[in-house]
Amino acid sequence: MTPDSHFQDIKITQPELIVLGAGPGDPELITLKGYKLLQKANVVLYDNLANQQLLELTKPSCLKVYVGKRPYERYASQEEINELIKKYAYEYGSVIRLKGGDPFIFGRGYEEIMYARSQGIKTSYVPGITSMQASGFEDIPLTHRAISEGVWMITGTKKDGTLSADLRLAMQSNATVAIYMGMKQLHVIADTYIKENRGDTPAAIIQHASLPQQKSVRGAIEDMPVLAEAHQLTYPSIIIIGHVANLNSSL
Repeated sequence: MTPDSHFQDIKITQPELIVLGAGPGDPELITLKGYKLLQKANVVLYDNLANQQLLELTKPSCLKVYVGKRPYERYASQEEINELIKKYAYEYGSVIRLKGGDPFIFGRGYEEIMYARSQGIKTSYVPGITSMQASGFEDIPLTHRAISEGVWMITGTKKDGTLSADLRLAMQSNATVAIYMGMKQLHVIADTYIKENRGDTPAAIIQHASLPQQKSVRGAIEDMPVLAEAHQLTYPSIIIIGHVANLNSSL
């Protein structure tokens, strides 16, 4: 961290929290507004889903604080992150909470904004490209005329660790199903489709979407657990289920 002495020349204004979407991975996919805000930032709280190349946009005196989670390592709880938001907002004026994808899509961005407001901190939100939109890098549109009339966005891991019951509802439509944070539940997801006699539904898994190390696999959802293991696909990945995953790009 940059020593506090670097901030002596900062004129403290009303404390503010800016919840900023970093996009799916490629740092060039951040919005122009987000780019400009990072250049002026006094403090950035970031996690491992936000590309750390974005931190290079900040000024030398910017305080950059990692609050993410890595396997088997200690990480900041949501309560601790909230306290950091309050601490830095009142000490340095403006705090950017840089979050991967879009902060309002399974990102707890709204929770952090509500906490900040309860502490008398001004808030603003800057959206980011969410990870399911990166399916286009694998020639998978989320909707397609006569094939998919909509999209279901479902979390693969609820707060209690279980799979969302909305998956069974989504399966009753011809909409595309995009599952976030679902790799740990991949066997359960596949079994759910198999039990409903929909195991042959086309699907795709995309890991590190938009980044140079992006990789993916396609097949029937019933085969996805085996295919994911064979291709060493893990977190972070987006699971796309529906006939859009079987479209030929020549069409």
